[in-house]
Amino acid sequence: MSTPDIAPILATAPVAVARGSRPFDRVLVANRGEIAVRVIRTLKRLGIRAIAVFSDADADAPHVRLADEAVHIGPAPAADSYLDPDRIVAAALAAGAEAVHPGYGFLSEHAGFARACRDAGIVFVGPGDEALEVMGDKIRAKRHVAASGVPIVPGVADPELDDAALIAAGEDVGFPILVKPSAGGGGKGMQVARDASELETAIGAARRVATAAFGDDTLLLERLIERPRHIEVQVLADAAGTVIHLGERECSLQRRHQKVVEEAPSPLLDASTRERIGRAACDAARSVGYLGAGTVEFLVSDVAPDEFFFIEMNTRLQVEHPVTELVTGVDLVEQQLRIAAGEPLELAQDDVRLAGHAIEARVYAETPHRGFLPSTGTVLAWRPPAGEGVRVDAGIAEGQEVTAHYDPMIAKVIAHGADRAEALERLDRALADTVVLGVDTNVGFLRRLIAEPDVQAGRLDTGLIDRMPEAGAGVVDPSPTLVEAAARRFAGEEARARLGADAAGPAAWRSATGWRPGVVRAPEVLLAPRDHPHDIRTVAAMPAGSGADDGPVVRVGDDVVWVHHGGEAAAFVRIDRRTHAQRRRDAAERGGLAAEPELRAPMPGTVTAVFAADGDAVEEGDAVIAIEAMKMEHRVVAGLDGVVRISVAVGDLVARDQAVARIEPHAEPTEASDPDPSGGPHDGAAPSASHQE
Repeated sequence: MSTPDIAPILATAPVAVARGSRPFDRVLVANRGEIAVRVIRTLKRLGIRAIAVFSDADADAPHVRLADEAVHIGPAPAADSYLDPDRIVAAALAAGAEAVHPGYGFLSEHAGFARACRDAGIVFVGPGDEALEVMGDKIRAKRHVAASGVPIVPGVADPELDDAALIAAGEDVGFPILVKPSAGGGGKGMQVARDASELETAIGAARRVATAAFGDDTLLLERLIERPRHIEVQVLADAAGTVIHLGERECSLQRRHQKVVEEAPSPLLDASTRERIGRAACDAARSVGYLGAGTVEFLVSDVAPDEFFFIEMNTRLQVEHPVTELVTGVDLVEQQLRIAAGEPLELAQDDVRLAGHAIEARVYAETPHRGFLPSTGTVLAWRPPAGEGVRVDAGIAEGQEVTAHYDPMIAKVIAHGADRAEALERLDRALADTVVLGVDTNVGFLRRLIAEPDVQAGRLDTGLIDRMPEAGAGVVDPSPTLVEAAARRFAGEEARARLGADAAGPAAWRSATGWRPGVVRAPEVLLAPRDHPHDIRTVAAMPAGSGADDGPVVRVGDDVVWVHHGGEAAAFVRIDRRTHAQRRRDAAERGGLAAEPELRAPMPGTVTAVFAADGDAVEEGDAVIAIEAMKMEHRVVAGLDGVVRISVAVGDLVARDQAVARIEPHAEPTEASDPDPSGGPHDGAAPSASHQE
């Protein structure tokens, strides 16, 4: 088993504030991926023995190899492993752990899990039961903080209301309205409604996702604030009742309510507002007797930046915590551990100073030009960036399988600079140097995003990404360098195949297609971007290693060539000439139909709904299947009118591009003079002469 390169991780560890004796001897990390790697990094620095847990899918994952010990906890589905409190507690007891650090996500905000740890005599590195229960319910949380004087967004938060009552209440709230699962997180299940008819549809969709994801379909409604800024405040609280904040983070760059880029401090707030919002965050934490590290989230009006409204409190560490660590020099994981061990905070509010600016970009395994759908596969190449002011938190390694079982975020690239401009410049350079091949990522999109004039100027809001013209529409044409590198690799594969063939006699002359007397002619290769196989390019290319520039990083997997160069990556497939000709004939036989009859899964996932029965008539644009994976539901719609033939059922697991249904054209009207009902699918249709031939 190979050892992961952890030098980039350890070299960028944040500065610690408290440097006393280690708070625990053995801590189990109840998480996976970059989250677990991040926590283990601090455990090792403090001399604490780190215990990892892993599912079948993660047996050789970086967090397992980085830990001192590892315990197997079950099969790949999170519900049967990382989300099972009994398995985690049993693993902690078996490993002799004194404490469990839940990371973020999974069981980090699960009050029952926290109690189970304490009942077993294990310290839960997180807040107490009151904070978990109150802040874990968005409805209850808003009522609670409102009673403490913290401003909240107008809305309806009554768990007793049914769909009809919610629709009626929506009229009083005023449109547009945001529908949110009360038990949710990470934007999962959120829907936007701009009128009563949209509200009815949004409520149904939100309830389905909430039931499947959280086992609780309780919803709340909020007034949707147009062009809002998402500002959150990091707080720390100890057992003695001391509560401080470490400044704010701007998290306004979001897609589908999922944060994409975060920074600290916010370019919007002035010193006075920063002090007021920080005080409000501390009041919210103090109201539930908070313990440890937490984040209080607010909406701030872009047109009235001195106004802010409480959204929710995340009773855990946040994905974006590195930007706070880089501008304050405080290791938040260490503070969590020391507070959980009963130590008082060594920091006072006046000790907190913000130095410079930090920006984080989340690297997701997803395909931006296909609507940011999740991408799965084997990581063929992984080269994290390095350089001054650059930090990388990652949980992937070459050879690792990225599956649909878990969140698609695979790494975070963070840059720190003396000011915001320098941080943005360093982040762009770091993203350009980030190499991930084998799965699609959003790295190229991230570079386009931070280059947007509004982002450069700090004019941010949660709808900015949706307004970008290239956000999910079309595909960026790969550069000639990438195309040529892929063609050279394909040419090399062809050359090796020829060498393996019988070189004797006339066969040698037939195989040596690139040779002519006195000259070597570069063979022509037909290739296309993997997701656009009809965009065929004919490229004359010598095999790699024949004197051409070998600068691009090239990997081959499952008949796909992946290339990275100059901050750009793309995947190509080779097109066989015979196959290409057949495709053209097939297209002609379809009579120029604009859409394929097969409906295919745009991403790997689980079928959550089937909207039509087998044999139903559907029209172009009708929803046929709903598929959910990695916190996202996608609807597969009919591309043409016809009769639908369903090939999957609710609960089925589907692969990317798997056929889930087929649209058959409506039968042509039969001739009235034909009386013979043959009972076939096209009753009365006589075979044509060409069919008989």
